[in-house]
Amino acid sequence: MDIERAAEYFTGLQERIVGRLEAIDGMAFRRDAWQRPEGGGGISRIIERGHVFERGGVNFSRVLGEHLPPSASAARPQLAGRAFEVMGISLVLHPANPHAPTVHMNLRLFVAKKAGADAIWWFGGGMDLTPYYGYEEDAVHFHRCCRDALSPFGGDYYPRFKRWCDDYFLLRHRNEPRGVGGIFFDDLNDRDFGHSFALARSVGDGFLGAYEPILLRRKDLPYGEREREFHTYRRGRYVEFNLVYDRGTLFGLQSNGRTEAILMSLPPVVSWRYDWHPEPGSAEAKLYTDFLIARDWLAEPPR
Repeated sequence: MDIERAAEYFTGLQERIVGRLEAIDGMAFRRDAWQRPEGGGGISRIIERGHVFERGGVNFSRVLGEHLPPSASAARPQLAGRAFEVMGISLVLHPANPHAPTVHMNLRLFVAKKAGADAIWWFGGGMDLTPYYGYEEDAVHFHRCCRDALSPFGGDYYPRFKRWCDDYFLLRHRNEPRGVGGIFFDDLNDRDFGHSFALARSVGDGFLGAYEPILLRRKDLPYGEREREFHTYRRGRYVEFNLVYDRGTLFGLQSNGRTEAILMSLPPVVSWRYDWHPEPGSAEAKLYTDFLIARDWLAEPPR
């Protein structure tokens, strides 16, 4: 297990992604380095009110602690009380144009330590796409890139991680998926550290190829007040998921991470409407009927 090599990869990936996003937006990301009193710290790279991104964050953190927070040990009660070290990159981008989807990606390495015992490690992460106006070519492209990032490591990873993503990014109180999914995984310690680390790197290296073409196709499409109102309404679902269900948000808050960096995932302008439903047959209704449903994007013919 080479923790330092993982840290070097995560910070290098952060720089590569930020560099490309700055070139697309034309505005620089703010750099905000922070320290955590209990151990560790991070570097937040944030953009707000850019030319393309209304808000975006590409954050690296490396946090150490004496006791695993409840969100980390709930599914692993045997690890309760262990010291821990967790590092990774977390990314959320909220474009200003309603036709350009929100995207999320994160990768992390978790190490649980105990005196006199071997360290227990695992990788987690993935990426998922949240459109506001659905485009089938975008969903297919994103899922194809997710599959291609995983296929060198075995044909079973993509279908398994896609199902995991669909199950995880579900607003259970609405019985509604957050978006069109992607891939998600946790507890990855398959074969050995080298294999699992290589798989995580392939996911991270595949992010720009998965998202950039979609962003470039949609960021300059015309829109009006109707599209913007639907945009901010649907963003409310993103807030609901992150504050109610997202384990990364819970872990960050429970581990006394930097609140500003943790909550950078929330969109800057959001609205809620009481018992609102889109007009049947509209582009807004199509999001619900054709995109926020269980679909195998790489097997089905276009509708």
